[in-house]
Amino acid sequence: MDWGETYKLWLEFPDLLPELTLELDEMASDEAKVKDAFYAPLEFGTAGMRGIIGAGINRMNIYTIRQATAGLAQLIVDKGEEAKKRGVVIAYDSRHKSPEFAMESARVLAHYGIKAYVFESLRPTPELSFAVRELNGIAGIMITASHNPKEYNGYKVYGEDGGQMPPADANTVISYIRKIDNPLTVPHAEENHELIEMIGEAIDARYLSEMKSVTIDPELIKRAGKNLKLVYTPLHGTGKMLAEKALKQAGFEEFSIVPEQAEPDPDFSTVVSPNPEEYSAFEYAIKLSEKIEADVLMATDPDADRLGAAVQLANGEYKILSGNQLGVLMIDYLLNAKKDQGILPENGVVLKSIVSTEMARAVCESYGIKLVDVLTGFKFIAEKIEEYTVEQSQTFLFGFEESYGYLVKPFARDKDAIQALILLAEVAAYYKEKGLSLYDGLISLYKTYGYYDEETISVTMPGIEGLEKIKTLMENTRKLGMEGFGGIKVTVTEDYLTGTRTTLDGKSETIDQPSSDVLKYYLADGSWVAIRPSGTEPKIKFYIAAKGSTHEDVAEKIEKIKETIEELQK
Repeated sequence: MDWGETYKLWLEFPDLLPELTLELDEMASDEAKVKDAFYAPLEFGTAGMRGIIGAGINRMNIYTIRQATAGLAQLIVDKGEEAKKRGVVIAYDSRHKSPEFAMESARVLAHYGIKAYVFESLRPTPELSFAVRELNGIAGIMITASHNPKEYNGYKVYGEDGGQMPPADANTVISYIRKIDNPLTVPHAEENHELIEMIGEAIDARYLSEMKSVTIDPELIKRAGKNLKLVYTPLHGTGKMLAEKALKQAGFEEFSIVPEQAEPDPDFSTVVSPNPEEYSAFEYAIKLSEKIEADVLMATDPDADRLGAAVQLANGEYKILSGNQLGVLMIDYLLNAKKDQGILPENGVVLKSIVSTEMARAVCESYGIKLVDVLTGFKFIAEKIEEYTVEQSQTFLFGFEESYGYLVKPFARDKDAIQALILLAEVAAYYKEKGLSLYDGLISLYKTYGYYDEETISVTMPGIEGLEKIKTLMENTRKLGMEGFGGIKVTVTEDYLTGTRTTLDGKSETIDQPSSDVLKYYLADGSWVAIRPSGTEPKIKFYIAAKGSTHEDVAEKIEKIKETIEELQK
């Protein structure tokens, strides 16, 4: 069935939601719109699916949600009656249609005889991860599009360990989804079905109890934390309730929540994009900080799994710290504090993604702590934590990705901005007691470990043509190879799709990582470049990491490397 026939099938479906029927009627005169909505099903990857809300098989709506959930339900049915009884935990964020999508998921699960625990109101992604483990669920569903614009929503699936579903199970779910020809006719139970149970405050209390373990030095917070002036914004998302309670519980008293962005708002009316990586997301936080002279500004994205931070510089300007910089600050403080207390384990390990800063390795090595790289995607960090737990081989200390994702304690198995908020506040208190800002602390680390800087170039290529461009770019780059970037020679090439590492002299060895569409190039001066298509968005990302003797030296290298990357896109 081609896209035109599928469009007609939807148009003629008698029980279609009226709002979707109206949308189908409106797009009838625009063939390009119809084709984009119906040319292919919304892709369900190993992390779930994400897309624009609307009518069509390439959109987020109750029918594509039901179809995805039916695939998950079939996986659980295959696992047996015990798995069905353990059930699936479902949470959702502040986006348009999130409550509806959560309940539709529960209704499909109930039809298949599977227990569904649904949060009574919006909750952060890390609490969903925690709840799966706490309730001994067989899986979890999080309705969220993370930091995407307001037009988007998404569907993330979690495994029984609380991490994003591992590839083997995710691939099984995908195979079942593809066998469902018509998402319009997926069976579902009534909302009041006995297998659907609402949850909320009890799980909040248990999560907050675990949060107490994130604090490393309570005495420091008693001394300096009570006077730390902190501005926090949940960017209209899910973070406010738990963040506020966690800060008070930890002993931070002088924090202010940005009033204009405190309450959930699916339109994210005060920001262009609710992304704590972007300077514009801090506009209102900066205005508040100027009034109260805050020491640090923090922001969580809509589902509160990513944390961003900003500080005021000596010249009065505000600087957004990168995900890599925040990660290094937290790692150095955590290892130093544990060392001072005599509780730094000899078998401790820090985990990071392959596209995150190598400065973290330098810090870890100075404390005698092992750092392990994993593929991009926090599920790979979760898998390592589970491996270490089962084998009792390593003690997990910290995990992070450059894209503002951090995990301090493994009671959650996905990135947790509430945990990161508490730890970073403690780091800020540590430097404040020394008369320094977070930025001052970062500069001192550069002086100790060398100057590192990173930049990510994210290129959006929407639609069918965009996907083809991304595919062609990756194929051509693999085929032709890269001799250098910015005039710096490539010494090692890693291709994670083929699992091979090739040196300049042509010698090749196997990479001990799962297959992934990533190319990484190590340069002669210690810098590196990685190229990776996004798994959840129509984007291709170029990661640049440079190392040098000064900030100016590093900045110059990055600019030259960017010139080579621009040539690649032509």
